[in-house]
Amino acid sequence: MPQRFPRVRRRALALSAAAATVLLTLAGCGGGSEPKAAEQPAATAPASSGSAAGVFPVTIDSALGQATIPKQPERVVTLGQGSTETAIALGHTPVGIESYEWGSDKSGYLPWIHEAVTKAGGTLPKQFAGGENIDYDTILELKPDVILAPWSGITQEQYDLLKDIAPTVAYPDLPWSTNWDQQIEIIAKALGKPAEAATLISTIKKQLADAAATRPQYKDVTFSYIYTTGPGTLGVFKPEEQRVEMVSSLGLTVDPVVNTFEETKGTDSALIGLENAQKLAKSDLIFTFYTDAKTRKEIEAQKLYGEIPAVKRGAVVASADNPFVTGSSIINPLTVPWVIDRYLPLIDEAVAKIER
Repeated sequence: MPQRFPRVRRRALALSAAAATVLLTLAGCGGGSEPKAAEQPAATAPASSGSAAGVFPVTIDSALGQATIPKQPERVVTLGQGSTETAIALGHTPVGIESYEWGSDKSGYLPWIHEAVTKAGGTLPKQFAGGENIDYDTILELKPDVILAPWSGITQEQYDLLKDIAPTVAYPDLPWSTNWDQQIEIIAKALGKPAEAATLISTIKKQLADAAATRPQYKDVTFSYIYTTGPGTLGVFKPEEQRVEMVSSLGLTVDPVVNTFEETKGTDSALIGLENAQKLAKSDLIFTFYTDAKTRKEIEAQKLYGEIPAVKRGAVVASADNPFVTGSSIINPLTVPWVIDRYLPLIDEAVAKIER
């Protein structure tokens, strides 16, 4: 299976595997006291109850077609990113999920998914190939009641095959274009728990806000989240892109210059070119990631890149841990609490290098 990387999105347009040279692209306490934000568990809902009676059948429109779900699903299959986590948080562990090898740990699963399911004593979902080569045979064998893919890149051709297996919920507008809160609302509706979407969304916002409250030193610290598609290129994620939204929700401020760059249509990002690197001179911090050590070395060797002030003084947040890079790129009920404790020390280290 080819490597895949966290998505550049209009809240999520996929980066293709061809961008393999991308450099910068792409949670207990005792005694009854309130847990810290970074320690709060992911919001989860109990298994389906009688409160869902009368919700079904439910019909959900998408850009690729209409899905009518006749009764509350018991066997759920997910494609793309984020749907698995939200389904688990709603008490429905999928029977099958699209695999994501690049972001998985030694367990072979995205760690927050593995932790949530095993901690609950559940059965880990069957993993299957997705992307351009969806394993339809395995999905068919799983006998799903519904296929959830509201944050994915499935094509019309793929959708037409999937809907013959089970009602399939695709994206409402463009591939990889569903906002994180909108995705939660769609999945909650499909699983017969529409009222619980608001609880999940508010919990995520509170976890991030509580974490930000522990870091008053982040106030007025500006940042840019950058990426490349190879040597000589430079792109900047816009404020509404999910990985940027996660950082800003932790109390940092997007460098105002980012809003002056023209968005590359449908990506929530702007390709500005390495020749414009100095436009990021007032960014206190640079956030990015590297696909591998070799790519990092190539990118950092570029003179114009190295002369970005934040880069020059080492005020860069760039994890080499693929699961973390993946988790910090997507906002959902499981990733946020998993990421917070890991993110804050990295940011603290970079903030300490700011020249005031």
